[in-house]
Amino acid sequence: MAIKQQQLYINGEFITFSGNKWIDVLNPATEEVISQVPDAGVDEVHAAIDAAEGAQNNWEDLPAQERGVWLHKIAAGIRAREQELTDIIIAEGGKTHGLANTEVLFTADYLDYMAEWARRYEGEIVQSDRRNENIFVFKKAIGVTTGILPWNFPFFLIARKAAPALITGNTIVIKPSQLTPNNAIAFAEIVHEVGLPKGVFNLITGRGSVVGQELAANAKVGMVSLTGSVAAGEQTMAAAAKNITKVSLELGGKAPAIVMDDADLDLAVKAILDSRIINTGQVCNCAERVYVQEGIKEEFIARMTEAFKQVKFGDPAQEKMLDMGPLIDAAALKSVQDKVDNAVAQGARLITGGHRAGNKGYFFQPTLLVDVQQEMDIMHEETFGPVLPITSFCTLDEAVQMANDCEFGLTSSIYTRDLNTAMTAIKRLKFGETYINRENFEAMQGFHAGWRKSGIGGADGRHGLEEYLQTHVVYLQYQA
Repeated sequence: MAIKQQQLYINGEFITFSGNKWIDVLNPATEEVISQVPDAGVDEVHAAIDAAEGAQNNWEDLPAQERGVWLHKIAAGIRAREQELTDIIIAEGGKTHGLANTEVLFTADYLDYMAEWARRYEGEIVQSDRRNENIFVFKKAIGVTTGILPWNFPFFLIARKAAPALITGNTIVIKPSQLTPNNAIAFAEIVHEVGLPKGVFNLITGRGSVVGQELAANAKVGMVSLTGSVAAGEQTMAAAAKNITKVSLELGGKAPAIVMDDADLDLAVKAILDSRIINTGQVCNCAERVYVQEGIKEEFIARMTEAFKQVKFGDPAQEKMLDMGPLIDAAALKSVQDKVDNAVAQGARLITGGHRAGNKGYFFQPTLLVDVQQEMDIMHEETFGPVLPITSFCTLDEAVQMANDCEFGLTSSIYTRDLNTAMTAIKRLKFGETYINRENFEAMQGFHAGWRKSGIGGADGRHGLEEYLQTHVVYLQYQA
């Protein structure tokens, strides 16, 4: 059977790629090539940016409510292809059926949610120091925006970047990850089917070193939003600096989970497990390291060990009721194995897992490490896989100090029945998000933003919407 070769989507049309370089897309559960996408170059990027620039003024001139209608149409188109999109995400990303399906429906809900901001975002009238003067603060579109996507939540991240951009009058060029581009092609098909005005949404596949860099460096781009690694964020900032282009970056995480001795252990074990193995541990905000109070350490470890041993993993295309699928690719498999091996070499003790599972597909066993010390690499370096290191503490002060001892600052969590303990942790934890007695999963109406090397700017809710707006202040003097 011939492998399907995908197309680019520029200025409202699917463009047959004229180049001769293609990128193979693999199924991580089987290692089979399932499609090829264009390895686009600078010329294709320029065409997409020019299309977005050409469409932007007319798009911004539409009343926001009319722009919102288009988002509702795209959301309806997604729901009409729910199972197909779920299958695409499973095949190229290795997600479990439940998580892939949730991503599809959450994406549609997110578009509907952002569409409803059409009548709600607003400017201000500020009091003047002068007689007969009004000061108006208008909120206006930035212009051409770009979204550079990761592979771990590839479908949802299209909406997270495109929905607030479009509702506020911007146009956008999207670059999906070269590992998971097929879902983005399907998104473009839905955009095409609903008849979104040409040039408002454009899609370019290719490598970050070429496509991503040009999207960040191009003088016609008003804002670049990237979700990815710290290294990718550094490269994006450097490229954008030439034109002082606005950047919004969601980068890495190393989320601490603090378990106090008064915690509900059944709740804590389940929530931390869910937060660690979601998408096979390949989520920037999931629990990455556990600090458990000394008095309950042994009981917590025993319960968590049993929970890890019960985790069911396999090929999500073959079985729906799984907890985990594979890692995304061979490089990810090697990275996780190296981090586990290094932790053991530094003195950590392996309780369960620790190795690749099987010899076909990028599967890694759920892995629990104990006797871990704060100075070990595994407590500081992001581990994109189902690996959980555990260490202990005596006092909350000690736990918070170790939790904050990190270059990242995206999410954190604490498990306690004591309100004073929870509030103290909230006051002192230096992270963009803190979850109390629940798993690490944000809400679309919140604000997902990190401190330190976890990023700049943020997404979701009113604050995420305003990332795509700029102010225009008008001083109006009149004669009475």
